[in-house]
Amino acid sequence: MTQSPAIPLPPPKERRRLREAASLTRAQLASRVGVTSETVRGWETGRSTPRGRKGEKYAKLLGSLGDEAGVTPDQDGAADSDDPEPAPGAVLSRRAARARRKTVPDRKRPVAKDRGRGPVTVPDRGRAPAPHGHRVILTERPRTTPPRRPDDAITALTPDQAFDALYAFCAPALVRQTYLLTGRRELARESVERAFQIAWQRWPEVARDRDPAGWVRAMAYECALSPWQRFRPRFRHPEPPPPDAFDRALMDTLLKLPPPYRRTLVLYDGVGLGLPETAAETEASTRAAVNRLAHAREAVAERLPELADPETLHWRLVELASVERLRAAKPSVVRRGGERRARFWTRAAIAFTVALIGTTALTVRTAPTHYEPPVPEGETVQGVPPRMAPGPLSESERELRAKLRKEEQRGPDRLLPQPW
Repeated sequence: MTQSPAIPLPPPKERRRLREAASLTRAQLASRVGVTSETVRGWETGRSTPRGRKGEKYAKLLGSLGDEAGVTPDQDGAADSDDPEPAPGAVLSRRAARARRKTVPDRKRPVAKDRGRGPVTVPDRGRAPAPHGHRVILTERPRTTPPRRPDDAITALTPDQAFDALYAFCAPALVRQTYLLTGRRELARESVERAFQIAWQRWPEVARDRDPAGWVRAMAYECALSPWQRFRPRFRHPEPPPPDAFDRALMDTLLKLPPPYRRTLVLYDGVGLGLPETAAETEASTRAAVNRLAHAREAVAERLPELADPETLHWRLVELASVERLRAAKPSVVRRGGERRARFWTRAAIAFTVALIGTTALTVRTAPTHYEPPVPEGETVQGVPPRMAPGPLSESERELRAKLRKEEQRGPDRLLPQPW
């Protein structure tokens, strides 16, 4: 009995590139193979190696994705060129790839079970057509992976150019996402600018992050949903609502949701992240993210029954965010604003430190060198007669003195010393 040879697997980075080139998420690829998205993440990062039947199925799927990605218009027209005739195996593989593309079934929708509420279906937004006259502007992640640049072109970017590219790529969509969270146009713009200013201050950390866009998005959401925003005078009064009645009802429904539920709904049904990514960004478990998503959908469907379908809810969120003319500032303005803010707080910290040092030195210079006990306050003593100076005798006192002098000899005999 002979064993069939194992299908070779591409390197981990190539596995991820093939998946992204086919516009597949980890959850969608995991549903095809029959594993979890965390397992696919481990295969793509090289922490684990596919084995057994799952590994063979994964290798075959990557091979089909590679064949689909390899069929380009230039390859289709290769027969008309002056190049020599390709090998029969190559022609057969191209024809097989075309046949796979025509007969490939629709991508399965992963289902996340919610205890007590039934399955929560994950819509496949990669194949859903956009409504007429609308553009997908709520997510900053492209539907197709752009051509990969060489490593020398990536490393040739300066920090300023890399930051400007990240800002131009993420800021417009991020402002609209933050508007759905807060319902305030100015607060959404300020939160995004503040998030990018913090990212510029921590640029070495952000540049090495595997998902810089997710890092900035999480920071923008934290700034927008901060409870300290309610104490700012300019944000105490609500802004004018959207002009359309349905948009006003949807925005009121979103604002009545608790912030964690609202954030989960925007990330999952608005941006289009998977459940593991949504749970990680909201700092919750996958089960908690499913429960929050189910509660948020129930609240929206209870008030707006026509949005019970997740796909319809997604496009309504996109339309609501695209109605408002929300513009982000230029990247150079945000970068310079962050630098000015950093310089201001640095100088303020230095000034405070100098003032503290001066106050300490003055205290040490003027402080006493030894302890001096305080003098207690005087107390009044009761019951003591007042002091009187001797004065002239009165008439009665004179009579008493004369009487005593006269009766001095009439008393008992006194012992007097006798002379010898």
